[in-house]
Amino acid sequence: MSMIGLGLSLAGKLLGKGKLSILIYHQVLEKPDPMRPDLPMAEKFDQQMAVLARYFTPISLDQALHGLKSNALPDNAVCVTFDDGYSNNLTVAEPILRKHKIPATVYVATAFSEGVNMWNDRVIYLFSDPKCNCLTLDGEEVALEDFAQRRHLAEFWLQKLKYQPVQERLAKIESLYRHNSLDEEPPLMMTPEQIRMLSDKGIAIGAHTVNHPILKVLSPEEQKWEIENSKAQLQDWTGSEIHHFAYPNGMLGKDLDEDTVEYVKQAGFHSAVVTNWGTSDHQTSPWLLKRFTPWDRNPSRFMARLVINQIRGYGCHQ
Repeated sequence: MSMIGLGLSLAGKLLGKGKLSILIYHQVLEKPDPMRPDLPMAEKFDQQMAVLARYFTPISLDQALHGLKSNALPDNAVCVTFDDGYSNNLTVAEPILRKHKIPATVYVATAFSEGVNMWNDRVIYLFSDPKCNCLTLDGEEVALEDFAQRRHLAEFWLQKLKYQPVQERLAKIESLYRHNSLDEEPPLMMTPEQIRMLSDKGIAIGAHTVNHPILKVLSPEEQKWEIENSKAQLQDWTGSEIHHFAYPNGMLGKDLDEDTVEYVKQAGFHSAVVTNWGTSDHQTSPWLLKRFTPWDRNPSRFMARLVINQIRGYGCHQ
């Protein structure tokens, strides 16, 4: 890939100058998960980080903010971020990041650091539990078949519940588990001690609210509570200032609005990231930094996607 990589790297330097790419990850898996086929395995993540280390300039968010403010980003600047706070960020991803000397930021939703999994993972597990081949859903018996069908059902319920108020969403999930007599999946998220450990290893910890709600649908008081308390909890757990924030779901206009951005500023965050695709430059608000998900598994295509994002400002589709 060396000649292709060098050519793409040069194209990014020439045509993407002054632009920052921020990548979104969630988990890096040790073994395949048929319910989450799009998540990278450790080997693929290692290959991707090798591409970043060789052909791009991985920098921390603090470095990125300085470069954006001064309009002096390094060529092919890229940041690596993770959302939610999964324990494999520490056990699987961090050693790979350290191997390639790549800074990263992990945004943690703090309510799930005490042993209760995130609502979306609980929904997925409803359909993935191998002991279960039939579920009662809204009074209807539904047979569980192959993993393609299980993924389809899980996605339907994720979309159905996503924009409900937090307490209604959680009550519905509790009801689904109770009516189907299912046990919970073992904890997937980092504990406060593991978050501190990750921070001590040099990974920046950012806030991602407490309960991972859609902030736009909350009252101003509820939004401020989610934003401010996640920061306070993480500062207590890590013993460090928390400067960076990620909006849950993160689509500007759909999941957050101008008021939400203002509450994040008031809480003292230096930056915040959305999930609108594209790049950021010196004219971009530091509280509306764009990100995108690198879904390609082939290293050459992964690199090409990054360069396209730099040059065109978006990753081909949203």
